[in-house]
Amino acid sequence: MTHRLSSTSTGRSESSSNFRSKPPEIQALINEALDILDAFGIPMTDTARRRECMAMAFLAVAGVSSSSDWGQAKDFEQDRAPTSRDIIEYRNAHFGESGSSGSYDDVRRKDLKPLLASSIIVNSLPGSAHNSPSRGYSIHPEFAKVVRTFGTSEWQVSLANVLDNYETLREQLSADRQMQRIPITLAPGVDLEFGPGAHNELQKAVVEEFFPRYGYGAEILYLGDAEDKDAHLDKDRLHELGFFSLDHKQLPDVVGYSADKQWIYVVEAVTSFGPLNAYRHVELRKLLAEVNAEGVIYVTAFPSRDKVFRQYVPEISWETEVWIASEPDHLIHFDGKRFLGPYGD
Repeated sequence: MTHRLSSTSTGRSESSSNFRSKPPEIQALINEALDILDAFGIPMTDTARRRECMAMAFLAVAGVSSSSDWGQAKDFEQDRAPTSRDIIEYRNAHFGESGSSGSYDDVRRKDLKPLLASSIIVNSLPGSAHNSPSRGYSIHPEFAKVVRTFGTSEWQVSLANVLDNYETLREQLSADRQMQRIPITLAPGVDLEFGPGAHNELQKAVVEEFFPRYGYGAEILYLGDAEDKDAHLDKDRLHELGFFSLDHKQLPDVVGYSADKQWIYVVEAVTSFGPLNAYRHVELRKLLAEVNAEGVIYVTAFPSRDKVFRQYVPEISWETEVWIASEPDHLIHFDGKRFLGPYGD
């Protein structure tokens, strides 16, 4: 269970020093709270300390201070609706915290935020100001019923019942948008075979996933392979468009053209190096200054939001787009006032 916090210091990313200083029974209780929230579909992507604070806030709202208390978890029908300051006091009293009452806004904005977004916890004073000191928080009664079965033979059945016809926050955040996909065009009779390797896999994703979503019926005019730089090359069409010399050393990885928009797409596929940084962008703009098109779309493609993407984010040029293959229905716009549209000179 990767959402659980570790009681050891061998993996410091797996728990905070605050957590490791707590008694074993409190550590176990916090992990039980995380088990429940994970089962309810709360994303567990935050830092260990953030997950710990979320779990303690949940425990405070429920009025649970030991593993034997789950059967008595309370909601607003039992008149339990602690304010942010009450939650801080509860954590200090029961979980060895030393939070200041002045940090009450962090409880709402950080610790309770995903639980409120998922409606697992609800505001006891609907319509009140966000910073109202009298605003309390309660577990939604339907979820409270399930919480009270945790650790019993009824848990799985009650959990399945509450999740029936309920879209979890995890599902909402990761749901694929139903985007219309438009076929892309290759030269007649062309069947592309990509060689092995991460770079070719990413180029394949660009052709099969990016262009059907964002290419407006684009033709693929150029596609290089790690072993064959001219795996697909439509010289005649590129010449018609006034594309720069095809033997140029600075060819991008993929070139497409939408006749519908009259846009040329220039895509750099990045698995280890080579994003569309400012220098590369300027170079390509000069080379493409005379193309016969309404404009040029500059795209950097990454396999995922991993360390390679994070490494190159500071270098990516403004007025370009970023597409991530693992999340194909979304674009990241480094694009000023426009969304997926070319700039003029």
